[in-house]
Amino acid sequence: MRIGAWILVAALLALLAGVGWYAYSGLTTGSEPMPAAGVIALLAGVTVSLIVGVGLMALVFYSSRHGYDDMPTRDDSDEHTPREPDDEPRSS
Repeated sequence: MRIGAWILVAALLALLAGVGWYAYSGLTTGSEPMPAAGVIALLAGVTVSLIVGVGLMALVFYSSRHGYDDMPTRDDSDEHTPREPDDEPRSS
C-alpha cells in the first residue's frame, strides 16, 4: 500500500477510537433517567422509521419484480406497422 492509504487508514482508526471514547464516556456518566414522554417519543420515532423503511423496501422489490425498473423497449407490434404504398389515399 502507498503512504496515502496508510494515512487514510490511520485517520479513520483515530476517528473510530474518538467515537468509541465519546460513546463510552456518555454511557458511563451518571444522569437522570429519561422521562415517560421521552420514552414514548423514542418508541414512536422508531416505529415510524421501521414502517417507512419496510414500506420503501417492499416498493423496491415490487417494482423490480413487476418490470417497472426495466429499460424501455420498442413496441413493434402489428398495430404500429406502416401501411403499404398501395393503401395510401390518392390526392386529386
